[in-house]
Amino acid sequence: MSPTETSSTTKREIQVEIPAEDVARETATLVQKYQKLARIPGFRTGHAPASIIKQRFAEGIKSDVVEALVPRYFRKETDKLGLMPVSQPRVSDLHVHDGEPLRFKASFEVMPAIRVEDYKELRADKPDISVTDEEVEQSLKSLQEQRATFTSIEGSPLGDGDFAQVSLDGKPKDGEGPAQTSTKPGPTGTNPVHMDDILVEIGGQGTMPEFTENLRGASAGDERTFDVHYPQDFSDQRLAGKTFTYTVKVNAIKQKSLPELNDAFAKELGEFADLAEVRTRIREGMEAEKKHTAEREAKDKLVGELVKRNDFEVPEALVEHQIDIRLDRGLRALAAQGMKTEDMKKMDLNRLRGGQRDQAVQEVKAALLLEKIAEEEKIEVSDAEIDREVEALAAQSKQTPEAIRSRLTRDGALDRIRNRIRNEKTLDFLYHQSA
Repeated sequence: MSPTETSSTTKREIQVEIPAEDVARETATLVQKYQKLARIPGFRTGHAPASIIKQRFAEGIKSDVVEALVPRYFRKETDKLGLMPVSQPRVSDLHVHDGEPLRFKASFEVMPAIRVEDYKELRADKPDISVTDEEVEQSLKSLQEQRATFTSIEGSPLGDGDFAQVSLDGKPKDGEGPAQTSTKPGPTGTNPVHMDDILVEIGGQGTMPEFTENLRGASAGDERTFDVHYPQDFSDQRLAGKTFTYTVKVNAIKQKSLPELNDAFAKELGEFADLAEVRTRIREGMEAEKKHTAEREAKDKLVGELVKRNDFEVPEALVEHQIDIRLDRGLRALAAQGMKTEDMKKMDLNRLRGGQRDQAVQEVKAALLLEKIAEEEKIEVSDAEIDREVEALAAQSKQTPEAIRSRLTRDGALDRIRNRIRNEKTLDFLYHQSA
């Protein structure tokens, strides 16, 4: 039976007819099962006549017949037509009557025919990944800053370059919103807070001007109350345009001392012979990071260009599945950042799903195109590569590789891992052949 023609390349509708004798045979089998369990007044369990069973449980038997036969014959019909459904069928026009064939229509989606063109003409960007001496020195200075020491000083008020060790309370002014505080200092929490032992650099680049202006000239033991107004273009939009009132007590005045950059400093950092070796290792690390970032960005552009050159319709079921994956990943990230379950439940999931749709479509297209290129180029994933992935997951979760493999097999995740590795290898192929 041929599928109904549609303008879509992924949507199909077929009509299926199940022979009356097959329906009768399945019905008789189900009637026997009902007979064994049914309790009918006037009859011992298992001895009620089939005619009474069919009359008493007509709707249940009919439902069970449909549930048993429709999926089976749907698969037989799609196999005969050479169709590979990627979604559950939507059944309509169901016709079920005693002594007649069972008929129904099934609407579903199939994988589109994909023809990848021009992928061998793709060219990746090759940006400069060299590291300058200035970048190395800046990184070395950051290491030096991390090992700074702070010494209390007495007898002089706070001046530029000094550090005030303070306790502070912060709250929004005139009900503008919840106070939030950080060590800049500035807001990051969600409730009025009290914090101790915050270091504020007077005149420092990361210090709000109001802190510098109000604490400059203060001595240990002094307390100052002042407002901090955050500009409209402030980087944290939760604070932009708001005013907060801070009460700050200066507990101590400190000066920062930096260790000298010499071979002794190098040895304190780890197993380095001298400062020259530290600089070499910094340069190598920065070059590796730049190379990794450049390669990732170049691959993203390659995939974007690949999708742009090969447009096709994607099954809605695959898009919805990808949206599910993206949402699950996002919600897990929010949970890891401390968002409560009850707050997540208040989120507008329909709006969130809509916001994920365009990116999900791109990701599905990219995955299908990479799979097609892998077929063309005969790119495969070996058992050894799967074993390495399983061993890495086992080490990460502190379980045995056998336990991880068993769970992945049970969940059907091994095939997903194999497909992911295959797509990664295909992307590597595209990147290197584009040089």
